[in-house]
Amino acid sequence: MKAVCFSGTHDVTVETVPDPELILPTDAIVRVSSTAICGSDLHLYNGYNPAMKKGDILGHEFMGEIVEVGSAVRRLKVGDRVVVPFNIACGMCYFCMREEYSACENSNPNGMDAAAVTGYPAAALFGYSHMYGGYAGGQAEYVRVPFADVGPLVVPPSVPDEQVLFLSDIFPTGYMAAENCNIRPGATVAIWGAGPVGLMAAISAQLLGAEQVICIDRTPERLQLAETRCGARTINFEQEDDVVEAIKEMTGGRGPDAVIDAVGMEAHGTGLMEIYDRAKQALRLQTDRPNALREAIQACRPGGTVSVPGVYSGIVDKLNFGVAFGKGLTFKMGQTHTHKYMPRLLEHVLNGDIDPSFVITHRVSLDDAPNAYAKFNAHDDGCVKVVMKPNGLAQSGAADPTRDQIRVE
Repeated sequence: MKAVCFSGTHDVTVETVPDPELILPTDAIVRVSSTAICGSDLHLYNGYNPAMKKGDILGHEFMGEIVEVGSAVRRLKVGDRVVVPFNIACGMCYFCMREEYSACENSNPNGMDAAAVTGYPAAALFGYSHMYGGYAGGQAEYVRVPFADVGPLVVPPSVPDEQVLFLSDIFPTGYMAAENCNIRPGATVAIWGAGPVGLMAAISAQLLGAEQVICIDRTPERLQLAETRCGARTINFEQEDDVVEAIKEMTGGRGPDAVIDAVGMEAHGTGLMEIYDRAKQALRLQTDRPNALREAIQACRPGGTVSVPGVYSGIVDKLNFGVAFGKGLTFKMGQTHTHKYMPRLLEHVLNGDIDPSFVITHRVSLDDAPNAYAKFNAHDDGCVKVVMKPNGLAQSGAADPTRDQIRVE
């Protein structure tokens, strides 16, 4: 089969690799109908995860058709059309029973590698380095899905791929980020980053009752989507002398009730701190550029909430933690408990409350992945979100006559 593989920093290639096989009786094989490039994939592309190896298959946002199932799989059957969450969970451990799926104790065979960094193991992720299990990702024609009765969500054949594909990651991630804000009716939420997650957070904040949403970014296409599709007010941080002061003016001097850092470790900024962060990161003296987080902390009103869905990988410098303490801020963050949110967000899609496909700007074949990664990374050609069709399937996924569809005993 064809798959998009990591070949080094700023280097992805489309390779012919062996088809995946069932390893455990709880596995399933999915024929991928749609897959996307996530902003988190760019952290790998830009070389910020040392646990990536040449030849690793990328991608954690994908959906498709079940073509094989193991003997212990009961909830799914061959022919089901499913969306697969980006994190892998067993469904039975202490954390899974609490619906804290991203902390699953059993899915990551390399959990001790993660524990060396965070102190505890973390759930496995598709296509996201050997620290998170080394599982092959979904930017491929086929994917092995472990714990198949726990993760994949069956979706109706009538709904197009592009309306449900993002249940795999960015829609639940944006929604959980908004839910973490403890939004009350009439609240104002400011969001750093108007990329796909930031846009999903903006929509979700309104679903949860926010009266005003403010999005901060520098890319015109993203800011336009925030305004026209999310009803948000916007700030281009490259055109403002002081973003925090601009937000104060928008909120009557009080500041937003909650702030969301939807950017993470590769935040852009202006001034001396931008130069400082880039220099330290380039010299590997600092793993992350926390400019967006600093501004979010500074802008949030006293007693407010800081929500962080943006990925951070290590130690950040010059963090204004005294400001956070002085204002009594609440912090909530972390990998999304995707499984928890997928069913309720599917209902929002089916009810017509939201069509997440509005973020898609580019649709390409799997062969175009190298160019698509470069374009997405550089924000060229108005690129906000890329979707790839590995098998050239119609929206509901056609049967594959070249692969047996069987239950393996």
